[in-house]
Amino acid sequence: MTQVQHGGSPGDSRRAGGGRGGDRVMVPEADFESYYGRPIVKPAPWEHDIAVYLFTGGVAAGSSLLAAGADLTGRAALRRVARFGSLASLLVSVGALVHDLGKPSRFLNMLRVAKPTSPMSVGTWILSLHGPFAGVAAVAEIAEMLPSRWKRGPVRLLLALGRPAGIVGALTAPPVAAYTGVLLSDTATPAWHSAYKEIPFVFCGSAAAASGGLGLLGAPLAEAGPARTFAVGGALAELVLEQRMEESMGLSAETLHQGRAGRFMKASKALTVAGALGALVGRRHRAVSAVSGAALMVGSLCTRLGVYEAGIASAKDPKYTVVPQRERVDRGEPVRYRG
Repeated sequence: MTQVQHGGSPGDSRRAGGGRGGDRVMVPEADFESYYGRPIVKPAPWEHDIAVYLFTGGVAAGSSLLAAGADLTGRAALRRVARFGSLASLLVSVGALVHDLGKPSRFLNMLRVAKPTSPMSVGTWILSLHGPFAGVAAVAEIAEMLPSRWKRGPVRLLLALGRPAGIVGALTAPPVAAYTGVLLSDTATPAWHSAYKEIPFVFCGSAAAASGGLGLLGAPLAEAGPARTFAVGGALAELVLEQRMEESMGLSAETLHQGRAGRFMKASKALTVAGALGALVGRRHRAVSAVSGAALMVGSLCTRLGVYEAGIASAKDPKYTVVPQRERVDRGEPVRYRG
């Protein structure tokens, strides 16, 4: 906006010199408001139950991987914790998604059509494929706890299906952990879209840290070795990839350090570092391992909440849409972000 003012200090603005009476054209700093002050990008119409969906989906996927490994290495207690954790997380995840959609029929309607170009459609099918196998493995775990005299007929068949179902669940787990990141980055939300290269891998690392933390929380020390390795490896991957993500996001990375998103991300880093260190030093201490596992799980949840809040904040402020577009124009690149 251009306005004519009389007087003014020399450092306040750029000038167009010359007119009679000393009039000067004042060009104030650009404010990044759009038409009638409205945001350019409409914020995603999601509530915090979607952030919970992102978290529990990751825990379900990571726990399926951990359960399959525990089963193949003869760690029955760790397998039980991981299978039950996977099923419980999956149920919460689907419940959060259905709550966001408004009614269960909308979830079922998404299964009527498969759209390979739609992350939401692909994700729904991946979740629907993974869920039954994780469920069979968990029910087989319950059957394993029954008295021997009951392990006949259908129960024996269920026990035989436990391992194959768990392995298939593990094979479908990585896409479940990663697709939520793809889902976010496929939107026009600046903070999410600018992180499209890293955010799926950040979510995978976060899922490993959380599911490993669940194993540390519930499994005895004698069997917790794989969970410890999974948790520490996932935490390290999350921290490194998260830093790389921030570096690649450009201006929108600011949103990860401001407001509610900033508080969640600070808590995430603190809890993840503390949980990983505690997991390493608590190898012989059950209480330390359990507390470390809980810290890793809460840290993972904070990561999802922080990324969610950062995306909403970036959509509400036109600056995160306008400035990157101008920078791309200045570099001779297409206005639309293509990576």
